[in-house]
Amino acid sequence: MNSATVEISCAAEVFLATALLHQEQPGRSDFTIKEIVTRAARENVAGELRSGVSVHASQHCVANRPPNPGRHKMLYATGKHTRRLLLGDDDVHPERTGKIFPDPGEIPERYMSLLDWTRERYERGGKLTSDYLETSKGNTAPASTVQESERWLESLFELEGLGKEHWKGVDADEFVRTLREGWE
Repeated sequence: MNSATVEISCAAEVFLATALLHQEQPGRSDFTIKEIVTRAARENVAGELRSGVSVHASQHCVANRPPNPGRHKMLYATGKHTRRLLLGDDDVHPERTGKIFPDPGEIPERYMSLLDWTRERYERGGKLTSDYLETSKGNTAPASTVQESERWLESLFELEGLGKEHWKGVDADEFVRTLREGWE
């Protein structure tokens, strides 16, 4: 281990990588597991990318999933392969009893301001935390124009393209014609 690295848990490493992504890309509401793991590798806090980082990002740190076996609640699953930092008003699985934030002694000193920023973000909860909110088409709209009542649609946009592999090579018009055969 070189002098620039410290002993850090995989959970703390995932937390830092996700927090850095949120700061670097404030227009994004969430990130893929792969993006989080790649950001952790680029930050290289542990001196190498450990295999546990991926499993922590996908399940051990995910607050709204049953513990398996990790009980941390640092991340929130916004989709099958997407995550963001947990917010104060997010639903949490009742068996998740672990940490929301790493302890200050668990992370290098240079990340203390990031830890403070994430605590403030968590406390603000579902209130928009950046000037822009990503829309379904990847465009951004000023946060002030997004109504809370419209937020329920966000999960519907995540369904775009779901199951498309089942319809590959199928002509939609022909499929509908086949379904309608025999109708009167």
